Amino acid sequence: MIMLPSDDAPVTAPSDVERGSGVALWRQIVERIEADIHEGHLAPGTRLPTEMELAERFGVNRHTLRRALATLNEQGLIEATPGRGTFVKEPPIRYPISSRTRFSEIVSGEGRAPSGRLIGSRVEPASAEIATALRLPPGSDVLRIDMLREADGVPITAGSHWYEAERCRDLDLLVAATGSVTRALETLGLGDYRRLETRITARLADEEDRRLLSLPAGRTVMVVEAINGDPQRRPIQFSRARFAADRVQLVVKN
Repeated sequence: MIMLPSDDAPVTAPSDVERGSGVALWRQIVERIEADIHEGHLAPGTRLPTEMELAERFGVNRHTLRRALATLNEQGLIEATPGRGTFVKEPPIRYPISSRTRFSEIVSGEGRAPSGRLIGSRVEPASAEIATALRLPPGSDVLRIDMLREADGVPITAGSHWYEAERCRDLDLLVAATGSVTRALETLGLGDYRRLETRITARLADEEDRRLLSLPAGRTVMVVEAINGDPQRRPIQFSRARFAADRVQLVVKN
């Protein structure tokens, strides 16, 4: 069993695997960690010991240990996040898509800690698609804001958001200061925005998705394109967000 001491630093209890049992060592490790997860000894969100610590506790080399961890990852039981470690995978966040969709409120309601940060911004000419969505002449100046949003430090969605540049002047500075699009728009008197349209597709994560969302090759992202507007249904924002598909459950509410 993998146990956590009182100071919450993950440490495994001595747990040698059986050599000569006819069951591969890596498979025995998989079965032991599986059992700890299913029996509740390893709760969702628990950080596992390092590879070196696990290899020492099970008495195996790093290659054997890595094969076991890779299998557990493929089964969706654990997840490695660069810079943070390997964790018992938490259930997907139930993410309602409704007339009023707010990331922070949704994540908080799931008992997770939301956070967001600006990863880039610039003024650019509106493409035909963005101009149509925002009801602007093609080529109009739009403010693009790129953000990464997390739950308990785990990347959930990376998104690009476009706004009429003149109407939302300095919005990127406000987002950088608050970490929240909603709070930034409230400062500009545009906080009461509503979802006007949502389109959902899926595709394989590209290199940028994998980097931002800490995804291994072959994972899928759900792409959610949305138009949000003010109470008069005048578009405020066009967004294109990529969600790590196995970390959220999108729920479309009528």
